[in-house]
Amino acid sequence: MKGINLYSIVSFLAIVLISSCVNTRKTTYFNDVNDETLQSPTELVPVIHKSDILSISVSSLNPDASKLFNELNTAQNTTANANGSSSQSVGYLVTEDGSFNFPVLGSVKAEGLTVKQLNEYLTSSFINKKLLVEPIVTVRFLNFRVTILGEVGHPTVINVPNERISILEALGLAGDITIYGKRDNVLLIREDHGQKIIKRINLNSQQVLTSPFYYLKSNDVVYVEANKDKIRSASNGRQLLPLAFSALAFLTTVAFLIAYHNN
Repeated sequence: MKGINLYSIVSFLAIVLISSCVNTRKTTYFNDVNDETLQSPTELVPVIHKSDILSISVSSLNPDASKLFNELNTAQNTTANANGSSSQSVGYLVTEDGSFNFPVLGSVKAEGLTVKQLNEYLTSSFINKKLLVEPIVTVRFLNFRVTILGEVGHPTVINVPNERISILEALGLAGDITIYGKRDNVLLIREDHGQKIIKRINLNSQQVLTSPFYYLKSNDVVYVEANKDKIRSASNGRQLLPLAFSALAFLTTVAFLIAYHNN
């Protein structure tokens, strides 16, 4: 065909193939969202479990008396941050019997309580035992973290200092889902009362915005599977690479023979 070279034909075929394979609806979030007001999902209230690490700070009208209760955060916890660095924190470790040892008060049962309930218990204990005047107690989790794996920008373990994170925030901190990730079939693994809960989440649908799984719990694992395009490209790459090397070797040999014959 006059005026059409091989390069033009190959380029045209490549464009056609790429255009036919890409489905933009599968690479965007919330395809069915319209302008409307949605009911926010109920936020999860974290409950203290075994092996949790708690930060407990105490203050009162007598700083010297409060000092004793702020010195013994001795349990060490190393956590990876979203940027890949690690940090160490100290706190009270909830042991296998669900309790931790606190100065003067001794063994304190914490498992099954919320942070607010433990806060109220410690405050009332200080007052009833006349240890402090007008105590102010602050209890926080030091090991509230979620894990993001699979087809994201950078898989990571995220430490959550404010004890509140949505699945969208977590994915954003992990660099977002790549173009090869399945947004309509994200896997959430959660442990609750000794059971593993497996949930598939469709981020293409607005239903995730009102789902009880919108907010993550501590130790949740989010896994983004690779789509067929990623699997196909990886498979084709492994198959075509040996052929490419063979073709290159063949062309090199032919070029050498032609050059040798011409000389």
